[in-house]
Amino acid sequence: MARLADYFVLVGYELDKRGSRDGQGQILQRFPEKDWEDNPFPQGIELFCQPSGWQLFTERNPPTFFVAVLTDISSERHYCACFTFWEAVESAQSHSRNGEEEEEASASHVQPAQLFAPKSLVLVSRLDHTEVFRNSLGLIYTIYVDGLSASLENVIGNLLTCTIPITGGAQRTISLGAGDRQVIQTPINDSLPVSSCSVALLFRQLGITNVLCLFCAALTEHKILFLSSSYQRLTDACRALLALMFPLKYSFTYVPILPAQLLEVLSTPTPFIIGVSSIFHSETQELLDVVIADLDGGTVTIPECIHISLLPEPLLHQTREALSMILDPELEVADLAFPPSTVSAPSLKMQDKEIRAVFLRLFAQLLQGYRWCLHIIRIHPEPVIRFHKAAFLGQRGLVEDDFLTKVLEGMAFAGFVTERGAPYRAIDLFDELVAYEVKRMRAEEGSKQKILQHIKELAEQLYKNENPYPAVTMHKVQKPTEGCYLRLHQRPFPRLDEGTVQWIIDQATAKLQTAPPAVKAEKKCMVPSGPPIAAIMERNGSALANSARRLEVVRNCISYVFENKMLEAKKLLPAVLRAMKGRAARHCLTQELNLHVQQNRAVLDHQQFDFIVRMMNCCLQDCTAMDEHGIAAALLPLVTAFCRKLSPGITQFAYSCVQEHVVWTNIQFWEAMFYCDVQNHIRALYLESNGENHVDEEGKEGPQEEKSALEIASEQRRLWPTMSREKQQELIQKEESTVFSQAIHYANRMSYLLLPLDTSKNRLLRSSGLGDVESVSNSFVTNSIAGSVAESYDTESGFEDAESSDVANYVVRFINRFVDKVCTESGVTNEHLKGLHIMIPDIVQMHIETLDAVHRESKRLPPIQKPKLLRPSLLVGEECVMEGLRVYLMPDGREEAAGGNIGGPPLLPAEGAIFLTTYRIVFKGTPSDPLVGEQVVIRSFPIASLTKEKKISTTVQTDQFIQEGLQLRSCTFQLLRIAFDVEVASESAEVFRKHLHKLRYPQHVRGTFAFTVGQSPKQAMQPKAKEKNPSLRTLSKNLVKNAKKTIGRQYVTRKKYTPPAWEHRSSQHFQEDDEDEISVSEEIDRSTLTPSTVIKPSDKMTMSHLVERACCRDYQRMGLGTLSNSLTRSKNEPFRISTVNRMYAICRSYPGLLIVPQSIQDNTIQRISRCYRQNRFPVVCWRNSRTKAVLLRSGGLHGKGVVGLFKSQNTPAAGPSQTDSTSLEQEKYLQAVINSMPHYADASGRNTLSGFTSAHMSSAGKWGSIRASGRMSNYVLNMEIGSRLAGKDLLSAQHNGAPSEASFLRQHRASLYIIGDKSQLKGAKPDPLQHWEVVPIEVFDVRQVKASFKKLIKACVPGSPSTDPSLTYLRTLEESEWLSQIHKILQISVLVVELLDTGSSVLVSLEDGWDITTQVVSLVQLLSDPYYRTMEGFRLLVEKEWLSFGHRFSHRGAQTLAAQSSGFAPVFLQFLDCVHQIHLQFPMEFEFTQYYLKFLSYHYVSNRFRTFLLDSDYERIELGLLYEEKGERKSQQVYKSIWDYIDRLNKKTPVFFNYMYAPEDGEVLRPYSNISNLKVWDYYTQEVLSEGPSYDWELVQGQPEQVEEVDRQDSSAPQTKRKIIWPCYDNRSRVEPDAISKLLEELHNLEAELGQVPECWKDVWDKVKASQRTETRQEVSRMASSSLLMSSSLLPHRRSLGVYLQESGVGSTLNLSLDSDTSSTSTPSSGKQGGRKSTSNLYSQFQMSESENRSYEGTLYKKGAFMKPWKPRWFVLDKTKHQLRYYDNRNDTECKGVIDLAEVESITPGTPTMGAPKTVEEKAFFDLKTTKRVYNFCAQDVQLAQQWIDRIQSCLSDA
Repeated sequence: MARLADYFVLVGYELDKRGSRDGQGQILQRFPEKDWEDNPFPQGIELFCQPSGWQLFTERNPPTFFVAVLTDISSERHYCACFTFWEAVESAQSHSRNGEEEEEASASHVQPAQLFAPKSLVLVSRLDHTEVFRNSLGLIYTIYVDGLSASLENVIGNLLTCTIPITGGAQRTISLGAGDRQVIQTPINDSLPVSSCSVALLFRQLGITNVLCLFCAALTEHKILFLSSSYQRLTDACRALLALMFPLKYSFTYVPILPAQLLEVLSTPTPFIIGVSSIFHSETQELLDVVIADLDGGTVTIPECIHISLLPEPLLHQTREALSMILDPELEVADLAFPPSTVSAPSLKMQDKEIRAVFLRLFAQLLQGYRWCLHIIRIHPEPVIRFHKAAFLGQRGLVEDDFLTKVLEGMAFAGFVTERGAPYRAIDLFDELVAYEVKRMRAEEGSKQKILQHIKELAEQLYKNENPYPAVTMHKVQKPTEGCYLRLHQRPFPRLDEGTVQWIIDQATAKLQTAPPAVKAEKKCMVPSGPPIAAIMERNGSALANSARRLEVVRNCISYVFENKMLEAKKLLPAVLRAMKGRAARHCLTQELNLHVQQNRAVLDHQQFDFIVRMMNCCLQDCTAMDEHGIAAALLPLVTAFCRKLSPGITQFAYSCVQEHVVWTNIQFWEAMFYCDVQNHIRALYLESNGENHVDEEGKEGPQEEKSALEIASEQRRLWPTMSREKQQELIQKEESTVFSQAIHYANRMSYLLLPLDTSKNRLLRSSGLGDVESVSNSFVTNSIAGSVAESYDTESGFEDAESSDVANYVVRFINRFVDKVCTESGVTNEHLKGLHIMIPDIVQMHIETLDAVHRESKRLPPIQKPKLLRPSLLVGEECVMEGLRVYLMPDGREEAAGGNIGGPPLLPAEGAIFLTTYRIVFKGTPSDPLVGEQVVIRSFPIASLTKEKKISTTVQTDQFIQEGLQLRSCTFQLLRIAFDVEVASESAEVFRKHLHKLRYPQHVRGTFAFTVGQSPKQAMQPKAKEKNPSLRTLSKNLVKNAKKTIGRQYVTRKKYTPPAWEHRSSQHFQEDDEDEISVSEEIDRSTLTPSTVIKPSDKMTMSHLVERACCRDYQRMGLGTLSNSLTRSKNEPFRISTVNRMYAICRSYPGLLIVPQSIQDNTIQRISRCYRQNRFPVVCWRNSRTKAVLLRSGGLHGKGVVGLFKSQNTPAAGPSQTDSTSLEQEKYLQAVINSMPHYADASGRNTLSGFTSAHMSSAGKWGSIRASGRMSNYVLNMEIGSRLAGKDLLSAQHNGAPSEASFLRQHRASLYIIGDKSQLKGAKPDPLQHWEVVPIEVFDVRQVKASFKKLIKACVPGSPSTDPSLTYLRTLEESEWLSQIHKILQISVLVVELLDTGSSVLVSLEDGWDITTQVVSLVQLLSDPYYRTMEGFRLLVEKEWLSFGHRFSHRGAQTLAAQSSGFAPVFLQFLDCVHQIHLQFPMEFEFTQYYLKFLSYHYVSNRFRTFLLDSDYERIELGLLYEEKGERKSQQVYKSIWDYIDRLNKKTPVFFNYMYAPEDGEVLRPYSNISNLKVWDYYTQEVLSEGPSYDWELVQGQPEQVEEVDRQDSSAPQTKRKIIWPCYDNRSRVEPDAISKLLEELHNLEAELGQVPECWKDVWDKVKASQRTETRQEVSRMASSSLLMSSSLLPHRRSLGVYLQESGVGSTLNLSLDSDTSSTSTPSSGKQGGRKSTSNLYSQFQMSESENRSYEGTLYKKGAFMKPWKPRWFVLDKTKHQLRYYDNRNDTECKGVIDLAEVESITPGTPTMGAPKTVEEKAFFDLKTTKRVYNFCAQDVQLAQQWIDRIQSCLSDA
């Protein structure tokens, strides 16, 4: 029972304070005057009676009534029902307090305006019975106003003594003794709030969305302010909001009506629900973080800075729908054609309950299964319960949900757990709903009718709870007469007699004390838990099936690990690690591992341990700090179980390897874990005690045994009151010690996971831990209660300390904090707590000591999981400088290898080792991803090509440590991003860098690999300053030796030089074996030349060698001049070969022999050369055989001496100075060149236009386009040729890059154009008298080439994936401007080609004459002369223009230390790229393939060959490079010249040969140069990771001795299996060769099988072409030629008929040419002066010997088998195949038999038998005994026989 009202108070206006601005109220009387013991009198009631302030009014207002709510210190609510009416205030003059006197006075004076003051009757109660209060106070007012007979004291006394039951649905009728009657109904269940109609009204005022918004704001602890002009509405709205929150209780500030004086409360930092009169609307404007709901206007205002988390979908939507069905039932039928006549709207009270039912359902759905996440830590003396928030969110799948997370963290939910967590208590509607109805709600989700039905049922229950007796007798309460408050003469409210009232109260109290206490037995019971969450949450079927397969994989992998099937496990591991993204797989892993622990399999070997740790780490890395799925919790016992023995007595547990996870630093995780374990132990404690009683029933009890902890607790709570005192104490103690022992256990566990293995490192989970832990305060742990408890131990904020103090202290503090929090919460005694605090530092210290030992031992472990280092295969003569350092090859910006957008498993990162050899840097290893673990990844580049090296630090995926690394960039477009393994000491890495640097930049060029090859690496010599003579002396030594060899031979002395035989076109021999096919007698061609008598005898030897140089051979080919410098012989020759530079005195960078006009003397040349940079004066390098125009090259002009040459002649000269004479000589020189041209005989000395065009037309060249074929390509160059080239809009006239045809304006043409640099020719004016014209053009300098190349490399091989989306590959490519430079070079070259083709000579005179000049001059010759498009010709071109004319290869390639600063400038590469562009446009014009160009690109920087070393012929001679002795070869494989190597390789394999080669005679190529026509060379972007760069042929082929196996590894059998070809891994041309290579290879295999001598591929090819041609002739008549051109789109303007086989690879497009007229074999040789030999001859010298490795061969007589005669046979001894083969005769290709040397037992001298050749001596016979039979042989003579015997013996001994 409870009092209906505690206090009755009369509050009035305080008249004494009338002068002050604000009025005040004062309490006039209160009853009872003493406070009740159980309920003190609340303060500040006078403020709440007039919430908007006490004021006087000028007229009477009707009485008002509202209920304010006050909250006392113990958060009890007091309801203050205020009934206010107005009384007239007596005027200020009359001081008497008596009403009667005042009336008399007022009658006599003039009445001032009367004022009225408010007066309030207040009831204070702890019960909320608004209507009863309204009636009771109304009755008191009625008695006073209408002057009824009842005594006010009596009524008030009765009111204060009236007691009613609190709950239980009782009905009580009360009467206050004034003839009144009221019925009070109490709610059945106290815990359900009473709302009457307030909720329905709130929805009416604000609407569904707004109320939902407020609801969510209240639950997520935002501040909410209601505004209304009605106080009662404010109270109702606040009450409604609280009713909606049921079963959660609002625990913050709750003031439905806030008085004006307390408005500053609104700026409190804590959440609140407050109501304020709308008068103060303006005061609320500046509140920035308050949600304001205006009840009168129906709006809710949310400030910008606030984000309200709404309900999770689908709940939000469902709630909205349900509310709309209740509040707006018409909505459903609004669209119907025949709406039902009436839609019955329920009463407001019923609607109110229906709305609440919706919210009750909502909470049941939100919190379903919450009881399964409660941890009961203590049962006795009082239950202590904690909620496992993370697990709840995880199981509900709402981890990400903002709303629920905030609700669970809020105070309201904490209260909910405390109140409703208890296992044994009374239950209410909500408990039943959440336990029993959840399934039903799930089932009904879709059906509106069923939902509505359920809502109505719930609403019924709620309604019944508030109104248990619906048929209530009517209240009978007197009301005052209408308008009575307006009466003029109303006497004031009388002063009540305290005595009377007190007496009534005392009597009633005495009566109550005597009455027996009414004990209402609470119905306590066990609270039902409902179904566990997992049972409710339905799952997706397909996902389940999918995950089942994954789980299978996880299980298999684990069982493989434990069965020690490591290879199997390794293959599955990546799949397992990927599966770990899924929760099911992680659970599965923990379960499986747990099983193995139970089976005592926890001690693992190193590899198993490694696998288990990797899985655990992967499993943990996706766990958040909350560990919502309990993965970390499940792993926690496992990480302390699995271990490996490091050495006797030292064991390493798994926890030392899984510490890097944020979850271990989250104190909330540890608390949840701790509570969970404590609950299990306490459950076990009671199960055991029960078990003692039921041992015998064990069998029956099986199923029921599994009682949850809550059930046990509930049972214990039920029994508690019945237990004896001792028993109670014993249980309390047992529980306390259980908790205490767990605390010790956890202190240990935490030290395991928080102390790093290497405690010396201060790696304290700092940054790693804190990402998104919800409760990060400034202290790193948590700002929960623990924080305050731990203050005693840690006054600082955890963070700074962690930095400064050592790890141990930090961990101790962390654990202390944890222990304090959990022990305080779970009631551990203080003594125990103190003991713990003493123990913790010792625990940590002990653990650190054991860890030190483990750390020491684990360092000594051999790294087991690491794959063994694979050694790279080396070239002959290449040696390792540094053994392999274990590294990871990290992916760079190229996506392919990392499995980027192309897909495919990631080949990188790969683990392996980096090797430094004398020649290359090689990485060899295997991919880290075990799916591709069997593959081998090789990435290498020559050391000489290294352009940039920088240190990087990267994270290797497998372990999270940051590692030191290097990024090495090479100009062969390769990038090695390596991270050194942990085991590699930083010193080793440093040594590696130093070695690398030393090898990259040797002191002198002698230190490069091409020189050191074959020597053991030693320090390079310092270069000595040599004079010229000694170097020439060494040279002559060589020459003398050569001369001796040829003495005694006969040769004709010729005046004219004949080119050396084809075989010897290079300055060195082919690298053949000693017994080469080339007979000794042919060697005399080396020195066929006897120079004319004018040359001094001392120079003769030098000359003989100069003559052999490439340039000289080329001059002979073009018929440019003779070697004589007397004018007697060859007046008719316009040019002569001058020896003026033979000692390299005039120009060091020019060759020894130069071509100059016949009329110019050598001494003139010397003077002219001074005008040019580097003394590079103009010399002829090519002559057009048709127009006889010549191409000259020179360096740029020096600043001074020249300008006179070009400036107009009328400049006044200062007298005949030195400059004048030289410029005159220059003019003479140029005039001599012009005079040499045949059509210079024109009268005016000009080419007329007609002459020019006809000359031009006759040479219809070819443009590399399809359209151009039909168009006449005759265009005349503009007036200013250079302006086109100089301008930025390069050749804008024609889109395809062909020069424009517009201008035929030029009336005449210069005979010589000088192409010079615009910047140097500033002063030059065109001079009408001269026959030459200067074309100034803008060119880029080497600096720009360098810069461009750097950008190009970065674009093609980026160091890291680009984060900036604007920097795409194409964008960076464009910014590099590489293609625009190529465009420029091609454009100038095409211009020069045009000029030469139209009969004008051209002098290219740019920069120093060795960079761009060389590029242009070489390209011009390549485009103009088909000879240079053959392999031989291209070689000659490079030797002549690049090597002899002194392109500075060493300087541009930064090959030595001296050149290091100058950096790498790829001038030659740019030239090769231009050739590649031309090759693409004219694929049929080149004898060599693109691979040939790539091969040169690679090796010109690789320093493997000596060809491209040094800067000029002079330097090469000085080093003795040019003329080497014949016998100087060391090992068979070491080539000094790249050309030898290419030749040799070309005999073995057609890799350099272009099958589409079908040249057209005299073809001048004019490629398009526009950037749109240029392609990026695939040399820059392609990569083959399976074998490294494919340009070191021996390495790619495997071991050097297999080279002859044509270029295929898997030539074993035609395989039909599908092959997977990975981009960037496989060498496509090898795995998937083009058709012809494939056929040649199959042929080779067949021949090998049949035991025939394999034919040279070239012979086969030529035969095929010949037969094709004959077939075609017959077919053409029958077939339309178009069908033969299968891919006619290729180049339709070709005359040839071709069969095209489009294939990819080295020879990318194949053409079996069907030419009848212009095939490669039938090209007529153009005259004696060295036209090209027919291609068939080209290869005849190779015959088959090479491809077959003949070690020795000759004719022997062989006795046949039994009774067969002796016959001569041609025998071949093959060392490689280890066999002796014989043929019918020398040219026979079919092998007649093979003797396997492995079967030979002995060789003995033989005897002649019957039928043997007669003429032979006896000693020439010998026998060969094999295991099968004896062979009888006979040689021609004794020496030969001896030789054969020796050879065979040596073969046998070799084997």
